Amino acid sequence: MLSRLFFPQEILNTLGDFFQRYQWAMWWYTALVRFVFPILALLILVRAFRGLLRVRHTAEQWGQLALPGGGSIPICHWENILGRAPLADIRLDFPTVSRQHAVLARGEEGEWRITDLGSKGGTLVNGQPVEQSARLNVGDTLSVGGIELLFLPLAREEEERLHNRRRAEGPEPMWPSLLWLTVFQLLAVLQLLIGNLEERGLYPLTLLGLTVVMWVYYGVIRRLGSRGFELETIAFFLSTLSIAVTLSSAPASAPKQLIAVVLGIIFLVALGIWMRDTGRIQKLRWLMAGFAIGLLAITLVLGKTKYGASNWIIFGPFSFQPSEIAKIFYIFAGAAGLERLFRRRNLWLFMVMTGVCLLCLALMSDFGTASIFFITFLVIAFLRSGDFATLSLICAGAVFAGTLTLRFKPYIFHRFASWGHAWEAASTTGYQQTRAMSAAASGGLVGVGPGEGWLEKISAADTDLVFGVLCEEWGLVVGVLAVLCILVLALFATRACRMGRSAFPTIAACAAGSLLVVQTCLNVFGSMDLLPLTGVTFPFVSNGGSAMIASWGLLAFLKAADTRERASFAIGGRGKQNWKGGGRS
Repeated sequence: MLSRLFFPQEILNTLGDFFQRYQWAMWWYTALVRFVFPILALLILVRAFRGLLRVRHTAEQWGQLALPGGGSIPICHWENILGRAPLADIRLDFPTVSRQHAVLARGEEGEWRITDLGSKGGTLVNGQPVEQSARLNVGDTLSVGGIELLFLPLAREEEERLHNRRRAEGPEPMWPSLLWLTVFQLLAVLQLLIGNLEERGLYPLTLLGLTVVMWVYYGVIRRLGSRGFELETIAFFLSTLSIAVTLSSAPASAPKQLIAVVLGIIFLVALGIWMRDTGRIQKLRWLMAGFAIGLLAITLVLGKTKYGASNWIIFGPFSFQPSEIAKIFYIFAGAAGLERLFRRRNLWLFMVMTGVCLLCLALMSDFGTASIFFITFLVIAFLRSGDFATLSLICAGAVFAGTLTLRFKPYIFHRFASWGHAWEAASTTGYQQTRAMSAAASGGLVGVGPGEGWLEKISAADTDLVFGVLCEEWGLVVGVLAVLCILVLALFATRACRMGRSAFPTIAACAAGSLLVVQTCLNVFGSMDLLPLTGVTFPFVSNGGSAMIASWGLLAFLKAADTRERASFAIGGRGKQNWKGGGRS
């Protein structure tokens, strides 16, 4: 065992003798600590949940449009639709103004441009018609459907007032939650050592490695000036459960899972910093699309069958699931800036790209991931077009394609034959679901204790059936809290996007949030026989390096949508472009 290379056998023997001598004390420890874990989980998560769900911070303001009769309209985004529609960013409720009249957008260098959207009333800058787009400078007169507006910066007093309000509404300190999480991890290490020292060795000490990684990351991010840590607190809590579940079912894989967490954090930071430049994102959109299709195509050629799907690339002792990373590139390619949203050609190209991705996944027989891609596509397509009719036709086509698939590949239907009837096929196709439900029920509210369950001996217990392991060993309270973590991440995405600077982070965050929720629902409901068991992972919790790296990568999209004062390293400050942005952040 790897642990014995670092820890002599004498240490293992000494610990074993100690646990045997004080077996009665160890029994009491297990009996009591399982009641402590749900309390600690609540202490860890309440502050993070509260910080993410309130999101009532003051919007950024980048300037104002002075109205002809007095008063002004603030400019709160980098990309703004001007029009008569109720959902327009800058609403001008005049009969001469079209519903979607023009787009006012901030460029890469801080300059502002106005683009006419084929309006009937026309758009003018200083009396000159705007054919396609025109630059708008401070003091210029903008005419929208004959309504004249003056483009101005914020008054200095208003700027200072907004700046002070935003600072007062910044993120809550997360160090108390991290302290409770550290206690949670220490107690879990001791419990897992007690549970089966002979089999697990000192692998449970891997959890202490996660503790070190967590505090190093927190210190570095704080040093860089970022204060928002709620998203990462939730991710570290779920990653703790992941390593604990891995230690129960496959202790030797725990170091790999810790390495995957570290790689995921590096991926998160790299993506976050890279997304600070929205212009670079737009230039590389189709390169990202190529990466997504390329990863799936390579898997189609080189993939090995594992758990019924040919979606794994295996090199000796290492296995990799490219479709997990392809999710990141897919969202990059699908999200778009506002100036592209009114070009139908771009949406059709995205639809073609999606079709290619779904075809590759279908040929791999990875229908769980295909479902996740399809629902993510619907979210992105709706945010880009708002066209219910087109999306309804797409859904109808998907149902027809699914019917044809079942017609020509009937063995796929047999996989789902036990759905809703697992107990009638408890020894065959419903074997895994019935065991997962039995284990979850036996855990009660507080569980039997980490490492003390029996579901770990069932195939895919730490991946497809991980919710059953959570409920059995950690209790229903912790299992439900793990699901709530994913739901809170998605709710935060939808609420924070109201304050988004531009369309790309808004669409990307909503897509990432919906992907996480759909994947969690398929995993949890599949193991509980409420949906077919499709073989997808529980984000952050299931054992698997590719899934863990992808989960942390998806977190970058949520960080990019967080515009609270100094909350995210993925949000660039206004820097020296004070009026080019129109204020401070």
